[in-house]
Amino acid sequence: MLRSVRLAKRAIDVAGALAGLAIAAPLAPVIAAAIYIDSPGPIFYRQRRAGRLEGVTTEKNGRRRFRFHEFEMHKFRTMRTDAEKLTGAVIAGKDDPRITRVGKFLRKSRLDELPQFWDVLRGEMSIVGPRPERPELIENLAYAIPFFEERMRDVKPGITGLAQISLGYTGEIPPGSEIAKLADTLQNPYGLEETRGNLADDMRIKLLYDLAYTASLEKLSTFLSTELRIIARTPLVMLKMAQGR
Repeated sequence: MLRSVRLAKRAIDVAGALAGLAIAAPLAPVIAAAIYIDSPGPIFYRQRRAGRLEGVTTEKNGRRRFRFHEFEMHKFRTMRTDAEKLTGAVIAGKDDPRITRVGKFLRKSRLDELPQFWDVLRGEMSIVGPRPERPELIENLAYAIPFFEERMRDVKPGITGLAQISLGYTGEIPPGSEIAKLADTLQNPYGLEETRGNLADDMRIKLLYDLAYTASLEKLSTFLSTELRIIARTPLVMLKMAQGR
């Protein structure tokens, strides 16, 4: 990443994080009360996530190993307190039964991500960037999806991103969108019923948007126009999803 882009991005992050925390302050007590009334337990949820790609090594048997910078990400809790007792680490689905009633609204509106402004301020995340995955899951995703690890090369994970303003929560293609016209080519091209709707297909679509965003970081003018457009559109996407449209 160019030094000018890195400096501009950090300046936007600090200013955005401070503004975000100021906006979140009056909302936090209301959200906290709703979470606790709906599902007694912790209000915040801390989770290890994989951030920037630090390196790739190849073992003697040809298996690749990925090294990511790991950090602790903060969210408002949206699942039951025993959500992973029986399942272990799994990616949350669209209609995941572990998600609470309040959690569904927080996820749709993206309000569960508000505590991550603190993660941005402390330098672990950025306002805009690819969403970070669980360390337990990202290696398998990298094996299943070619170049999946490249979405995190030399870039911090973000609260919002090009994929987040363009796709559904798990990466599903919105009906009627431009990319929907290519869905048959990009997802399940062999038409196998047993793999239709597979989460890996959604992750492949998210990868395309994440790689497009990282490509914008190669030039300051392109970065600024892309970054500011994503930031400007994010509140509109939050409002639209909160209203169920």
